[in-house]
Amino acid sequence: MDYMKSIIFAIIQGISELFPISSVAHGVFTPYVFHWNLSQEFLKDHFLPYVVMLHVGTALALLVFFRREWLSIARSLFNVRDKDSRRLLALIIVATLPAALIGVTLEKNLRHLFSSVTSASVFLMINGVFLFFGEKIRSRGNKEINDLTFGQAFIVGLFQSLALIPGFSRSGSSMIAGFWAGLKHESAARFSMLLATPIIAGAGVLEIRKLAKSGMDGLFRISLVGGAVAAVVAYITVWLLMKWFKKHEIQAMRPFAYYCWAVGAIILLTSIFH
Repeated sequence: MDYMKSIIFAIIQGISELFPISSVAHGVFTPYVFHWNLSQEFLKDHFLPYVVMLHVGTALALLVFFRREWLSIARSLFNVRDKDSRRLLALIIVATLPAALIGVTLEKNLRHLFSSVTSASVFLMINGVFLFFGEKIRSRGNKEINDLTFGQAFIVGLFQSLALIPGFSRSGSSMIAGFWAGLKHESAARFSMLLATPIIAGAGVLEIRKLAKSGMDGLFRISLVGGAVAAVVAYITVWLLMKWFKKHEIQAMRPFAYYCWAVGAIILLTSIFH
């Protein structure tokens, strides 16, 4: 992994982590498309710590973008009268539980089982079908985030767990579940991004010990550059995403569904006939 590869990978990760197009699938596709011969030593010992650096950058971008919400939540811990922020925190905790529990127990098995280019492309196309018809079933809601019940928040978090399979999008799955719960498009996108922060940051924290023991001194600066690029790209991506969903209360998912179908089909065909 050199600086140029790191920057390319970070740009793709920063976009695909937040757009509903599956960052895990794109992590599988990127070395394949660019014909990168990454060494087995790097893949075995350094790839995961490197990806952790990118996730830390993405989490920081989300914290900065939604700083008002997180500051309000932090202040509400010492102010019992701020019921709205305390309820928002409770909803985030409830919705985070399913992905956290399932991720700890099944993530390695699921990603190892479905992490080939072929399977990721197939699931990416299925993700496109899910985005297209999921929004069509319930295309317009009128609820804000705090109107959700705790049961609905739990179901949103449960759908978020689909992202453990390469090809399914974490943000897409949680947003579709939000639509079904009656959230406005902008509110569903906002809740999805708020849920992403503890999930992405938590994944990074769990791997910090491995990062410290990985012996990646020579790759540290490359990883740091990747994390910084991922942070900038993720901030721009979430800004564009929130603007998009604020203006489009119907058919907002269609461009992403078309993208998933097109990219999934192209990658699948090239992997079959390569």
